[in-house]
Amino acid sequence: MDERDILQRITALVDEERGLREQAEAASPEHDHTPDRLRLQQLEEDLDQCWDLLRQRRAKRQYGENPDEAEARPVSQVEGYKG
Repeated sequence: MDERDILQRITALVDEERGLREQAEAASPEHDHTPDRLRLQQLEEDLDQCWDLLRQRRAKRQYGENPDEAEARPVSQVEGYKG
């Protein structure tokens, strides 16, 4: 997956996230939001992985390494970063 593919994936995920949030705002109070919340969590995790992969690729390129060697890291690692 090259940077253009990653950026397209990020755009698609953000669009889906935005759509779910808009639906939640428009939904009646009786609506069961559990599936939406679960999907939003998945989207956030997928986005974090995509951004992490993009950063890895750019860092490898900056330091003369092959960006194609960058790999998506597990959600547990990406979500466990201490900043």
